[in-house]
Amino acid sequence: MTKTATPQSSGGDVRLHGISKTYGSFTAVHPLDLTVPAGSFFALLGASGCGKTTTLRMIAGLEEPTTGTVELSGQDVTALPPYKRQVNTVFQNYALFPHLDIYENVAFGLRRRGVKSVKKQVEEMLDLVQLGPMARRKPQQLSGGQQQRVAVARALINHPQVLLLDEPLGALDLKLRRQMQLELKRIQTEVGITFVHVTHDQEEAMTMADTVAVMNGGRVEQLGAPADLYENPGTTFVANFLGTSNLIEAEVVEAGEELLLKAGDAKLRLPAARCSASARTGEKVLAGVRPEKVALKHGDDAGSITEGHNRLPGRIKDASFIGVSTQYVVEVPGLGELAVYEQNIERDGRLVPGAEIVLHWSPAHTFGLDAAQDIQAGADLDEEAA
Repeated sequence: MTKTATPQSSGGDVRLHGISKTYGSFTAVHPLDLTVPAGSFFALLGASGCGKTTTLRMIAGLEEPTTGTVELSGQDVTALPPYKRQVNTVFQNYALFPHLDIYENVAFGLRRRGVKSVKKQVEEMLDLVQLGPMARRKPQQLSGGQQQRVAVARALINHPQVLLLDEPLGALDLKLRRQMQLELKRIQTEVGITFVHVTHDQEEAMTMADTVAVMNGGRVEQLGAPADLYENPGTTFVANFLGTSNLIEAEVVEAGEELLLKAGDAKLRLPAARCSASARTGEKVLAGVRPEKVALKHGDDAGSITEGHNRLPGRIKDASFIGVSTQYVVEVPGLGELAVYEQNIERDGRLVPGAEIVLHWSPAHTFGLDAAQDIQAGADLDEEAA
């Protein structure tokens, strides 16, 4: 593939200072401070109505902040209209011109600025998005993924400092969406422009972004690298939004570098460094563990469990084979139902509904959350999705 002449590391940083947006008595975005490093792939992730798109539109200049400022590469652009900001936006519907072919769609921004010779730049941009052979086709002759790449090329040809993407993959089917996640990441790495991506899809954000800001109720709930957010969620909302979490109500009975917890009739261990809640003796915490970190042992084999692992006895309530793994629902006396995902490498035929088993996992895979937080975060999430 021919490489473009687009300069590397040409992105600008975005700094939001105390930015907020209200509509009458409704606050869509509460005052927040946010920094998007130059040249990074940054994702705003959250459910519908969390304020992520409003935040993006304030960066683009399509919404006027109620309070605060927007800075781009050190320049205050809060009062500037969209066309005077070094940003371009790609929307979910792509907004391609149906009467123009792909070449002219991509060339449109250059021609509008009065650029006379566009051939070299357009060809380089079409090569970047791997659509060179389709230059003379009309948008309706392309697939959804190809149209999306045209929209990206049309935005990038103007060499913005920041490219804003508002749910750009939302209209694509699952397989194509996953392909385009990798394509967008490749393009961003190659051109070096700052990408700010809005999505409700946690897999999409974690696949592409260097940094993810999880938004909830108009606020940034947690900010960090995808792996850090997944492994060390700071709130019940983040723990449930980024995949599935088992959250076990427990009480601290011993505090130190490792916390000893009482959960029902069982004792669990949790590294104090992985607990975001206050961890004094007698206080309540939520001990969390991801389903794929938990293993099952049939009751007859409980003696072979690794010494020092956290253990909970239970009974398999349901088992679902989904190819790469089997997903179990296990009923634990006094603690309710826990989820377990086990890879189908060596399946134990005895692990069927009704079987008495022991759940076990390394204490290092446990995280701790504030039990005073609303544990209904997961249920609220389901309601919003519905």
